[in-house]
Amino acid sequence: MKVALVHDWLVTHRGGERVLDALCELYPDADLYTLIHQPGSQPPRIENRRITTSFLQHIPGIHARYRHFLPLFPRAIEALRITGDYDLVLSSSHCVAKGIHAPPGVPHLSYVHAPMRYMWDLFDDYFGPGRAKLPVRAAALAVRAYLQAWDRASTDGVDRLVANSQHIAGKIQRFWGREASVVPPPVELERFTQMPLQGGGQGGYFLWLGAFAPYKRLDVALEAFRTLSTPLWVVGTGQEAARLTSGPLPPHIRFLGNVPDAALPALYRDARALLFTPEEDFGITPLEAQATGRPVIAFGKGGALETVTPRTGLFFPEQTPASLAAAVRQFDAWEPSFRPEDARAQAERFGRARFQQAIQAEVDTLLGLTPSSPAV
Repeated sequence: MKVALVHDWLVTHRGGERVLDALCELYPDADLYTLIHQPGSQPPRIENRRITTSFLQHIPGIHARYRHFLPLFPRAIEALRITGDYDLVLSSSHCVAKGIHAPPGVPHLSYVHAPMRYMWDLFDDYFGPGRAKLPVRAAALAVRAYLQAWDRASTDGVDRLVANSQHIAGKIQRFWGREASVVPPPVELERFTQMPLQGGGQGGYFLWLGAFAPYKRLDVALEAFRTLSTPLWVVGTGQEAARLTSGPLPPHIRFLGNVPDAALPALYRDARALLFTPEEDFGITPLEAQATGRPVIAFGKGGALETVTPRTGLFFPEQTPASLAAAVRQFDAWEPSFRPEDARAQAERFGRARFQQAIQAEVDTLLGLTPSSPAV
């Protein structure tokens, strides 16, 4: 079977690109189509194949400023032509990848990480007061209705939608009026095999890890830990880095910046718990933490409700510093009941092989074949 894979952009290697990597392993001979590609930004399994980009690739400095061109993304993906004799188009979409035009008669399955979140329910998280300058907010408001309409209409060319969580399947129904099956994304269990020492949390710190994007709500963790004396280590960087790191912070809050992938398992393993502050579409980091045998303190909405259990973590009910601080204080009493093996067992429900089997079953169903394995 000849497959055309489609992904929004290839500039950083984060959760969506880890899903793409699993798809590339499942379909090793597939060609790849994307809006823009920064060579060297991806692992060899992605880089070492034919990659076709859109007209945006030719804009000087596009890899650093691609977010500024959001209003052009629909036009760019529609202009990106899939050329060749394909049996299947499989898009991995959190923005516009699902809007590519499949060749006539070729079925299109889209794995959806989220509807265009910054134009729907998380608009204020990106463009609200204090989040964006007035001209940026005005520009976002000006294109919001157009992008919402395009986001909904672009699903007309998709034959089968697969959501990464029940949370996202609900959004697909609400925003697009479409049904979607659910296949959770994979966690790379083999990277996180060394369990903590008895008791765990030998480093004595709480860990926050992720991109500094507005909806990730790192500010909630920073403000909460101003009122606490426990160490907080923060890993990552991103578009909000200047705002979040500009003011004075207590000495027990430590920014580590980006760290090599090879260092992440030890950071997880030695943390008392991972802090997970966003209302996330799914969220891989809670599963990575649990794979190393560590618990999670998560905001009690979104994908975290599908990956963290009462035996493997705590939830805080409001996305506020006070609510998170209360959960951290509660953690002291909860921690003795936690067992690392429970966390590892929970993470193992989301392995790479299980994801690939479930995706293949979805493809088989779309193509009218007997599914090779049941979807999970």
